[in-house]
Amino acid sequence: MYVETGKDGYTILESIDCEMTDGPFKGSSFVMFSRNQFSNPSRELPVIGGRGAFRMAKGYGLLRTVCINCINSMNPSKGDIIEYNVTLYLH
Repeated sequence: MYVETGKDGYTILESIDCEMTDGPFKGSSFVMFSRNQFSNPSRELPVIGGRGAFRMAKGYGLLRTVCINCINSMNPSKGDIIEYNVTLYLH
């Protein structure tokens, strides 16, 4: 989920819940939440917690814009590719 928060039109407040659907962490998830200025080619979002095996997780996600409007789509916001590289610290 994201909401536009900047007057410039390039800053959003992003909340993302990443659930594992297979493997040893199936059913566990972690949550990232922060301001995301997507006009920057790379940025960072903090991990603020999780469920299951990731309960009380901390960490960060490094986001990198791989391609803008690169997928043939009627809606340009669906045509972007963003890479998420996430590091988790578990308690």
